[in-house]
Amino acid sequence: MLRLGDNRSSHRYLSYADGIAALWQDWLLLVSRVLIGWIYLQSGAGKIMDPVAVATGLTRRGVPDILAYMAPFVEFFGGLALVLGFATRYAALLLILFTIIATWISHTFWSFPEGAQRNQQFTQFWKNVTMTGGILALFVAGPGRISIDRWLSRR
Repeated sequence: MLRLGDNRSSHRYLSYADGIAALWQDWLLLVSRVLIGWIYLQSGAGKIMDPVAVATGLTRRGVPDILAYMAPFVEFFGGLALVLGFATRYAALLLILFTIIATWISHTFWSFPEGAQRNQQFTQFWKNVTMTGGILALFVAGPGRISIDRWLSRR
């Protein structure tokens, strides 16, 4: 854990926020996990209610059957793991892979003609790239002390 004065992130005039980050690190990591995990949790929740319909739609796009049936559960339980801080780094890696695959399958903006649909897919594509960056940062930082991982590490 970063302690005040341990390591400045930049020049001393640009490092005033370091103390806030150090002081609130565990709470900010909790908020980060919840914000990142929530989108996967809520999106996956609807999909696990009818995984056959989801898998049918994905197989039409060329996704292998086994991956198509796994996708809703990976999305839901990966999001749940992030929110709870359980197997956080593994969940992060799994969701990074999931997001890359989902982005490549579902947000192919380059295949749309110019116009509103292409713009929407472009926005969704880059939203997913940004989410992947957030998950990667969480993978590096870890879950923080307010997590099931931390509780399990004490056992």
